[in-house]
Amino acid sequence: MSKNLSQVAEARATSVVGLAQELIRRPSRAGIDEYGPVLGVLEDWLAARRLPHRRLHDDAGALVGLLVEIPGGRPGPWWALDACVDTAPYGDEAAWSFPPACGDIVDGWLLGRGAADSKLAAAMFCHIAADLHGRAADLHGGLAVLLDVDEHTGGFGGARAYLADRAAARPDGVMIGYPGLDEVVVGGRGLWRATIAVHAPSGHSGSSKSVVGAISRAAHLVRLLDEAELPGVDGVSGFPLPPKLSVTSFHGGQGFSVTPDRCDLNVDIRTVPTFDAHDAETLVRKAVAELDAELPAPKPTEVTLIATWPPFRLAEDEQPAAALLTAAAEAGLTVRAKTAGPSNIGNLLAGEGIAATAGFGVPYEGLHGIDERAHLAELPTVYAVYRRAVLGLLGG
Repeated sequence: MSKNLSQVAEARATSVVGLAQELIRRPSRAGIDEYGPVLGVLEDWLAARRLPHRRLHDDAGALVGLLVEIPGGRPGPWWALDACVDTAPYGDEAAWSFPPACGDIVDGWLLGRGAADSKLAAAMFCHIAADLHGRAADLHGGLAVLLDVDEHTGGFGGARAYLADRAAARPDGVMIGYPGLDEVVVGGRGLWRATIAVHAPSGHSGSSKSVVGAISRAAHLVRLLDEAELPGVDGVSGFPLPPKLSVTSFHGGQGFSVTPDRCDLNVDIRTVPTFDAHDAETLVRKAVAELDAELPAPKPTEVTLIATWPPFRLAEDEQPAAALLTAAAEAGLTVRAKTAGPSNIGNLLAGEGIAATAGFGVPYEGLHGIDERAHLAELPTVYAVYRRAVLGLLGG
């Protein structure tokens, strides 16, 4: 790392941490807390530095994010930095060794829900935008910073509103600030999700008439799904992970004396290039047809698609992965490109034809669990890496 860039990063680190502490101290648990207070902290900070920003709303008018836009003075593509400022819930607060919204620093760790995912990254990205704002005339294209408050719901409302906003410049690529120092996530499995409604005649559990109830039929369907053959890792495509099928919810009936006439399942299939959404749906519908043939019911089993995202994977020489990996190497870090098993917002972007990385940041512990914390010693280096990557992409 050059001396000048290192000095900038060191100088910014204290300010970044201070902003992150303020964010952590405004609870913003997805689906629980109001998002106005946490976004208000960011809006005040941005307004004080005269950075252009605006709120994003979904189709129903709900607040889903904040968008910062720094246009360059020369033509070129736009790039985006993305970090969520909503968080996972606290869980059992009694199990925490510190208050989840404390935002304290202890032994070099920033403590609290959102420290790792991803309020520290949000603070860092805002500072990078401020750094570039003063030199924007020399930059090509532009930089957007998306601060999403509908990420942990799984709805990604901020990203959806950003992409649907006709006033916003569409980015060529996005770097998402999930934590972790050893990896740049350049890909992830896709997903195909559906609910399945299994029907049967209802009956009394004490009746002399035997009835194959909805729960029994649904249990048979789960066995069929569990026994379905999925392909392994394909050596030709280069995608390093196989597909995976999981039944993630099973609900039907109540009490003891009635066999229910309906049981509902959630099915989650993680897809890959050689086993895509069409293959996933074909597999499920084949199992459903087999169920209805073996154990007929008055009403066919119903499959309702909930969501489908494609898998994605960038080559290491594709942008913005190349810029981030190169900047990390120039900072003296040994960082590997990783394709993640879980899906992430990069899949949503891939479905829109937008390249994305989905992870590089400081070391962390307790993400989505108890005692979430982020290690601060590496923050100046992480800051410098992102700043260098952005400047490279913008021709700076």
